[in-house]
Amino acid sequence: MNRAVVCIVGRPNVGKSTLFNKIVGKRIAITEDTPGVTRDRIYAEGEWLGKYFTVIDTGGLEPDNEEIIMKNIKRQAEIAIDTADVILFVVDGLEGLNDTDKEIGNMLRKSGKNVIVACNKIDNANFKNQVYEFYELGLGEPMIISGEQGLGIGDLLDEIVKYFPKDKDTDYDEDLIKVSLIGKPNVGKSSLINNILGEDRVIVTNIPGTTRDAIDTYFNYGDNRYVFIDTAGLRRKRSIYEEVERYSVIRTLTAVDRSDICILVIDATEGVTEQDTKIAGYAHDNGKAIIIAINKWDLVKKDTNTHLEFEKEIRRVLGFIAYAPIVFISALTGQRVDKLLELINVVNNNYNLRISTGVLNDIINEAVLMNQPPSDKGKRAKIYYGTQVSVRPPKFLIFVNYKELMHFSYVRYLENQIRNHFGFIGTPIQFEFKQKGEK
Repeated sequence: MNRAVVCIVGRPNVGKSTLFNKIVGKRIAITEDTPGVTRDRIYAEGEWLGKYFTVIDTGGLEPDNEEIIMKNIKRQAEIAIDTADVILFVVDGLEGLNDTDKEIGNMLRKSGKNVIVACNKIDNANFKNQVYEFYELGLGEPMIISGEQGLGIGDLLDEIVKYFPKDKDTDYDEDLIKVSLIGKPNVGKSSLINNILGEDRVIVTNIPGTTRDAIDTYFNYGDNRYVFIDTAGLRRKRSIYEEVERYSVIRTLTAVDRSDICILVIDATEGVTEQDTKIAGYAHDNGKAIIIAINKWDLVKKDTNTHLEFEKEIRRVLGFIAYAPIVFISALTGQRVDKLLELINVVNNNYNLRISTGVLNDIINEAVLMNQPPSDKGKRAKIYYGTQVSVRPPKFLIFVNYKELMHFSYVRYLENQIRNHFGFIGTPIQFEFKQKGEK
């Protein structure tokens, strides 16, 4: 789904991170009483009234230098303006309006974007009159909230979703296979799309970061229809020099959100990097099917063990996506690109694979006979039965007597038993455990 983007902006120590955590429903951002503690933008998924959106908590502030503070606040606001569908401007209702608020307000007002002023830290009726001075910003009626206490958050979210563009809440056609190409800049993602299409639809240069936006390209292969989503590519934060590339990261993450299958493109001449691990981790955590494509394989000097050693290293570093198939390709020469297309079809079938309840329970019962569930302090876990509740990715609901006893290692054992029977190549498998009588 093409999700709307909500950016939270404001001067230091107004409660942006606390509000961010309330909206996404979990503690992701670090919250302290020190201005500028959020050094980098943090991204998470929010949901309200059935509408899903990406929330960005802005930061990057340096608390020790007023000139740097002002420069960074302005830069963050500019990024938010360029990126967001809705900008949530957080101000401190207890401290009142100050010159920094006014300067940020001027920038946001001139942007023409949808801006909501959230007057934070108002958890006492005695302070409500202090809100009126924020009308001076010229950004409409300020909303009274307390991020710490959770007051007014529902009304705030009601207002936010009103501004979502209609096309941001629509899906692609159901029969489309949605594939995003992810990876660092300059690993050959655009070249790979051009090879598949047989034409130069995407600009290709050897300058990292040429592709700044996510680009949708439709393509037919055999009986299937695809949409390829090329992305700007993620790079290490210290390597991000241009501000436009800072919000390209946001678009990369939303491209992953919009896809079913992610092709992690790795440069064979560099090997697996820390950034590859982070990108793969984001896709895995969001339940996306994954294929690992080792590009520029034609440039690697090889002997009889090169292929095996390279694959062994990939499995070591990216062990958390052991289910992802690996294909060695060259976007330049077209080597094994046809195999990559075949893999997309195989992985897509596995991503949508459903197991009948009877067959699933036969597998579970056999697994339990071979290896009993864990026990603790005289209590032993017992599995009653399981059923598959969804696909894309496949998710299994398992009913047990004590779900706290279902240790990670035993869950991995169950997953391996299911994979031994059905493969599920390229797709993560998710489990949910419920106790008897639990809703």
